[in-house]
Amino acid sequence: MIGAYEELKSDLQQTPRRWLVTGVAGFIGSNLLETLLELGQSVVGLDNFATGHQHNLAEVRTSVGEGNWKNFQFLEGDIRDLALCRRAVEGIEYVLHQAALGSVPRSIENPALSNAVNVDGFLNMLIAARDAKVTSFTYAASSSTYGDHEALPKVEDIIGNPLSPYAVTKYVNELYADVFARTYDMDCIGLRYFNVFGKRQDPDGAYAAVIPKWIGAMISAGEVRINGDGKTSRDFCYIENAVQANLLSAAAGAKAMNQVYNVACNAQTSLNELFATLKTELANRGCDYVRDPVFGDFRAGDVLHSRADIDKAGRLLGYQPSHNFSQGIKCVIPWYIGSLSNPVPQTTDVV
Repeated sequence: MIGAYEELKSDLQQTPRRWLVTGVAGFIGSNLLETLLELGQSVVGLDNFATGHQHNLAEVRTSVGEGNWKNFQFLEGDIRDLALCRRAVEGIEYVLHQAALGSVPRSIENPALSNAVNVDGFLNMLIAARDAKVTSFTYAASSSTYGDHEALPKVEDIIGNPLSPYAVTKYVNELYADVFARTYDMDCIGLRYFNVFGKRQDPDGAYAAVIPKWIGAMISAGEVRINGDGKTSRDFCYIENAVQANLLSAAAGAKAMNQVYNVACNAQTSLNELFATLKTELANRGCDYVRDPVFGDFRAGDVLHSRADIDKAGRLLGYQPSHNFSQGIKCVIPWYIGSLSNPVPQTTDVV
């Protein structure tokens, strides 16, 4: 039986559309770009390289080939610039809005900047998309919206109080999208990502996500630091699942629109289990890590446990995760080994 995602990909290949991906040089954005170009789509990408990288675009270009790359137009700039947002959505059918300043710790250190990008920038994109009369507006929401609500699994219509400025900004995004849907008859969908991981997720920097940061440390025989006792758990979600959810959302029917959906696997993996899995998979590829992890304090703003109910996304979007946690790790380890050993060259001719 052919699933909804396979049917959609076949339809897109037969009838290409025009897409905008904001944050296109980032982790999730560049993976969306790669999939869309492989499907023969026309894509406009917007990024200011605050957290994205030229080398991500270079890797996509190599991966998809020059024939597909010619269908990509890049705009360098900031979503806080409304005029640029308007330019980006000209002639666009589907918007996949990924641009944001992620990271709970970053938002705690600089809440004003997180608000400016994640709220003001988001509102600019909504206004531009509304005025351009795009077909649909899909945006990156966050599992941080569940806040201090402790019940598991997380169900979309039950949330708690935010635990960080970042969580506040992502919840405000949902509120704005809902108001625009009701007031201006826009079709919007928010995707609450749960700890997405995969190729091109940056292992460097103070705000790197746990999986790339640990893999990078283990490959270089560095220190792996665990915040807390290691029993903290997450619903880790491989990037291909997030890509699937975005494309299904963009082309969803009326009954599925103007809602938020969990994007995850409905599973839990503790940090201790994550460490053991990474150590084993690296060893299987000839990279032995012999150091023990270093345990530290719990990090401010973090929840202890997270697991998503994905029934709603399955029923209304046709979302079916293609990779569980273990399968995703097996896929991504070789990429990190190759990437950290042979860095992708920079490119500047992306326009």
